[in-house]
Amino acid sequence: MSNLTKLKHEFTNSSDFLVALGDQKRQAIIIALLDQKVVHRGLQVTDLMGVTALSRPAVSHHLKILREVKLVDYRREGTKNFYYLTHQTKQIDQLKILLDHVMETMKCNQQL
Repeated sequence: MSNLTKLKHEFTNSSDFLVALGDQKRQAIIIALLDQKVVHRGLQVTDLMGVTALSRPAVSHHLKILREVKLVDYRREGTKNFYYLTHQTKQIDQLKILLDHVMETMKCNQQL
């Protein structure tokens, strides 16, 4: 398999994750969840509404996308849901490999 074919395949595999990371509101949610004060307890949708300046349905939509790529998960306490970053790094690892391969290809092309 050629390097470019391999890169195309890796981009395809990382597409949903890249889309999830590409939105500024989702980035704000991720940054809020990375805050050391909330890492262990998580945040509720109402907390994230303040961070993103979005409505409850809009925040829920963004959380759904982040959950689908397994970057965010939640736990239920009674009637409350607390969202937190998962410790699953498979998608992040795949993205790092993709970027490494892009860099390698760029370097090889420069040497030609």
